[in-house]
Amino acid sequence: MKALIIGGGIIGLSSAYYLSEAGWEVEVLEAGDFADNCSYGNLGMVVPSHFVPLAAPGIVAQGVRWMFNSSSPFYIKPGLNSKLINWGLKFLRSANAKQAEAAARPLLELNLFSKSLYEELATHLNFGLEKKGILMYFKTESVAEEENHLAEKARAMGLDAVYLSRQEVLHLEPEQQPDVLGAVHYRCDAHLHPNSLMREMITILKQKGVRLSAGKPLQKMVRDQDQIKEIIAGGDSIKADLFVMASGSWLPETMKQAGISIPLMPGKGYSFTGNEGGPALRIPAILCEARVAITPMAGQLRFGGTMELAGFQHKVSMNRVRGIVESVPRYFPAMKLEMPREKEVWYGFRPCSPDGLPFIGYAKNVRNLLVAGGHAMMGLSLGPATGKLIAELAQSQSTSVDISAFDPNRFS
Repeated sequence: MKALIIGGGIIGLSSAYYLSEAGWEVEVLEAGDFADNCSYGNLGMVVPSHFVPLAAPGIVAQGVRWMFNSSSPFYIKPGLNSKLINWGLKFLRSANAKQAEAAARPLLELNLFSKSLYEELATHLNFGLEKKGILMYFKTESVAEEENHLAEKARAMGLDAVYLSRQEVLHLEPEQQPDVLGAVHYRCDAHLHPNSLMREMITILKQKGVRLSAGKPLQKMVRDQDQIKEIIAGGDSIKADLFVMASGSWLPETMKQAGISIPLMPGKGYSFTGNEGGPALRIPAILCEARVAITPMAGQLRFGGTMELAGFQHKVSMNRVRGIVESVPRYFPAMKLEMPREKEVWYGFRPCSPDGLPFIGYAKNVRNLLVAGGHAMMGLSLGPATGKLIAELAQSQSTSVDISAFDPNRFS
């Protein structure tokens, strides 16, 4: 039995890994060259702490306030784009307390499952997995109250989360001396080096006999009633028994080839990596008010943030990069961070579903098409779990975690 995977990011490669482990012949198609997709520019965080979906209460009001600031963490391009309007209306309906509460447990279980798989992979792959947790820093009383409330909820759900005073933070980061009110230390979280992870995954897949086909953009899917018979990619006709759609932010376009509509918008984010020239940062950090993340990575620091909902816009907004740069010394005065040059800034498109939950499962009325996408900012964190679930579904096995909340047909 042959499985054909469309998309060579961490979701596609993880699906290939676990399908190969299950005995499938596997081929992965990538429009590019497997060397530069969202998985490479990721901040490398593995985050059971992120059980609140992107579509959360209060995010709409906050987003409106940010929209008109050119250096803010959030931007929606104005205009009567029917796809954006359709997606936005679904997002508005999803951004409420009831839906966020219902999403928390499924997201947590998926993240915990993925972390356990990363720990297993780290026994024979070297991608710098470290289990130091993540520090969520805050500077204002209002955010301190929000983060304390969230930490209480996290502990009630079984996570190792500790609310820290300023003095306790200084003890954990004595060289940095953060200028904050405090932080929540999610000791349940971990981090890794995404570039090493991708290289290691590609190497082991080749060793397993998985075929990695670069320069193969999907052009057509040939559907015969309730199944896909073949696809046309890069001018070639390719047949398979099972098709896995792991095409990231291009999921709506690729699913359309099978006659299926799926709501998803690309959310552009930026990152850059370098030596900040100051004291070392020991533990990955999220600067809550600024919505900026920092990860120690292979002797350097990777900085990232922003969310731009503007379609596939390939221009780098240096104002938004400046917003990241200028926010850092407000939390870490000792960090000597200079504005990167435009060519040093990486950007990628995060696949955002309207309710902040991924799509994992069989497509409606197509018995051999599995969907694996819509992970937004948690693609790397949820990669192994998604891949393992895809393999379990392909084998008609019971899934390791309940995936009913991730039904890819929930908006149809």
